[in-house]
Amino acid sequence: MSSFKLSQVIGLASRNYSTKPQLNEVVIVSAVRTPIGSFLGSLSSVHVTKLGSTAIQGAVERSGIPKEEIKEVYLGNVCQGGVGQAPARQATIFAGFPKSTICTTVNKVCASGMKSVMLAAQSLQTGHQEVVLAGGMESMSNVPYYMKRGATPYGGVNLIDGIVFDGLTDVYNKFHMGNCAENTAKKLGITRQQQDDYAISSYKRSADAYANNQFASELVTVSVPQRRGQPDLVFSSDEEYKRVDFNKFGKLATVFQRENGTVTAGNASTLNDGAAALVLTTPDAAKRLNAKPLARIVGFQDGATDPIDFPVAPAVAIPTLLKNTGVKKEDVALWEINEAFSVVVLANQQLLDLDPARVNVHGGAVSLGHPIGMSGARIIVHLVHALKPGEKGVASICNGGGGASSIMIEKLAESLPRDQLPKITLYTKDPCPLCDELKAKLVPYMHRIQFESVDITKKENVRWLRLYRYEIPVVFLNGEYLCKHSLDENLLDHKLKIIESR
Repeated sequence: MSSFKLSQVIGLASRNYSTKPQLNEVVIVSAVRTPIGSFLGSLSSVHVTKLGSTAIQGAVERSGIPKEEIKEVYLGNVCQGGVGQAPARQATIFAGFPKSTICTTVNKVCASGMKSVMLAAQSLQTGHQEVVLAGGMESMSNVPYYMKRGATPYGGVNLIDGIVFDGLTDVYNKFHMGNCAENTAKKLGITRQQQDDYAISSYKRSADAYANNQFASELVTVSVPQRRGQPDLVFSSDEEYKRVDFNKFGKLATVFQRENGTVTAGNASTLNDGAAALVLTTPDAAKRLNAKPLARIVGFQDGATDPIDFPVAPAVAIPTLLKNTGVKKEDVALWEINEAFSVVVLANQQLLDLDPARVNVHGGAVSLGHPIGMSGARIIVHLVHALKPGEKGVASICNGGGGASSIMIEKLAESLPRDQLPKITLYTKDPCPLCDELKAKLVPYMHRIQFESVDITKKENVRWLRLYRYEIPVVFLNGEYLCKHSLDENLLDHKLKIIESR
């Protein structure tokens, strides 16, 4: 080999074929969810893709970004039997998106909604897209029973519950995931009483959160059709947390292990219906589209362990997330760990040595409900609204098969100078009697705010006309959605107090 050729080989061997990529930052500009319906409850007549489209529509309205700018959608959905082709696509088209929108349905069992957000973030980080919508949806009330194909045998056939078969069964050990929860309780010495106490706390925290208006910013209402001639029912708040009798908690039978069992219907999550959606983008795209970033994604991480140990999978994913982001657990203000079972949170608190006062401070899946395709997105949505400016929060959710997904976000601070009054922006048109009523209700707040009115019928405001043609009046506070149709004075006062306390 000549010296020239040898030098070429040496050069090739030492050449760097790739460099560490410079990833785009990802921000969340809106985050919403529907109220959660109980099993066979108020949302049972609503198709899962209608729930998804409702959440999508709410997320878009609150982002202020035209649908045409959102090029891709990821939605989690687990129990897809009987739903129809490509459920994410259905929900997106039903929400009025262009037919050119790219849609992907994600199934990572309970982590589906969170994995959808992670996939959307990766698309933005790499510059593949500029604006992406992600979330999750589930209607467990409408999951069908299955019957095996083939000749009908003598003596009849057995029907298989699609919820249990596709959503709640550990296929490796051939038993319900509740048995995995019992296994974790036994391994870690977590008692029935501890789980009952935790569940009661979850219900009380959710009730307190509703009393203190903690969920108002994240909820979008669902219109539920009624019998012909009757107006739609407007479903506006979670119904599960109100269906509890604390006096019966200690008397409930264990479900998965009769002798010396610990898991009951009271200290486990329920079957539910609901959807959640978030609009994600980059800071540059947000600036171009005049959208206000609410939070930024600091990092995310999956983890996996033995399928029977799925309840503790968050304790596998979270340490790597903290290491990769360089954030200490003491610097995490709020933790959202999905309450598939009370033992899940108790186990991960124990393994990670977390402060219980910072975990699921407004309740969780035990009290609010667990629509399995939605829940991973729901806990991110809640962190976006529950964190204070500058605080970091971690959401984590285990999934069947031994997996877990975790994500860290940081709530962004207000950009207005401290001595500047917060700004109310009213999207309206002339004439608009409802807008006039809203303006009158704003009069007592005028000394605390700046006020501007945007006429959506003007040529330069056509993007707002497309978004809010049938929704006015629509009100934003400091660039963040506040309410529509009428003034939510309780929410306005709540938000103003938070801003004024900076």
